[in-house]
Amino acid sequence: MSEQLKMGMVGFGYWGPNIARNLAKSPDIKFVALADAAEGNRAKFAALYPEVATCASVDELLADYDIDAVAIATPAPSHFVVAKQVLEAGKHCFVEKPLTLSSVEAHELVDLADTRGLTLQVDHLLKYHSAIQWIKNYIDSGELGEVRYLYMQRLNLGVVRQNENAFWSLAPHDVSIALYLLDETPTSVSASGESYITPGIEDVVFANLSFDSGKMVNIHVSWLDPHKTRKFTIVGTKKMLVFDDMAPSEKIIIYDKGVEAPAQSDTYNSTPTLRFGDIELPYVPLKEPLSAVVAQFVAACQNHTAPLSDGHDGLHVVQVLEAVDASIKSKGAPIAITQR
Repeated sequence: MSEQLKMGMVGFGYWGPNIARNLAKSPDIKFVALADAAEGNRAKFAALYPEVATCASVDELLADYDIDAVAIATPAPSHFVVAKQVLEAGKHCFVEKPLTLSSVEAHELVDLADTRGLTLQVDHLLKYHSAIQWIKNYIDSGELGEVRYLYMQRLNLGVVRQNENAFWSLAPHDVSIALYLLDETPTSVSASGESYITPGIEDVVFANLSFDSGKMVNIHVSWLDPHKTRKFTIVGTKKMLVFDDMAPSEKIIIYDKGVEAPAQSDTYNSTPTLRFGDIELPYVPLKEPLSAVVAQFVAACQNHTAPLSDGHDGLHVVQVLEAVDASIKSKGAPIAITQR
């Protein structure tokens, strides 16, 4: 049995309590200490985890406690500075999404982790969702046929952010899922968005991702919408699949529908044929995705393996987010993405 991974954590704000809960319940982790500058946050944490030490700064966490790794759950603008400090101290690093707010910073963290042989993992949570894993296996099996396009919606009324637009806030999950399911990175992005509430902060964004293979992905995000929607549709050459994360049980629906081109020898009918078949509702047992994220982080640190959402994955997602911003500012002009 491997030794427990000794972990510290930075930040106990919006998402921090969920990460802390999963660190604390993992039998493979010894939760050593939390750093948070806010006394109120430290008090809330101490009431829940009295056996775990607290301190006020990252400097204290790294200097005063014997830890192997650090989980970062601070606001996105601080991710780069904190993660760089953690990696430079020789600690494995787990970062809440997005990895950073620029691809230059993300690339620096990836290089730093690779050079020092450290694990850098991003909390692209939904890649670890049981249903997403099932869908990935289904696509890879060939049952869906060749994927033609994918469109995704992540909509709600609120929470409205002041420091990041709806795409940076909501779409990292969808971008990471799209790249994972297609096993490709986009070559260009075009997008449009509008700021209806806070000037300069887009509340609604429509983004199109283009790939060398000819596949397309459309992502629609908004926090100014009457419907709470977490849904995507994949159209393949054999079948079509809908994933609805808001559905209480039947989250995946497979439609045996498609369009078949006429045989070349058929000189009498040159019209494509619409095909309508059965509807399948596969049962997928659901587990908490964050628990799987944490388990894979531990395994990656201990076995020197690459997690599903490693730093390179985080970099690719940030490149897409950055390109979407650039396209919005350019009134929808396509923005090329150069992979590094």
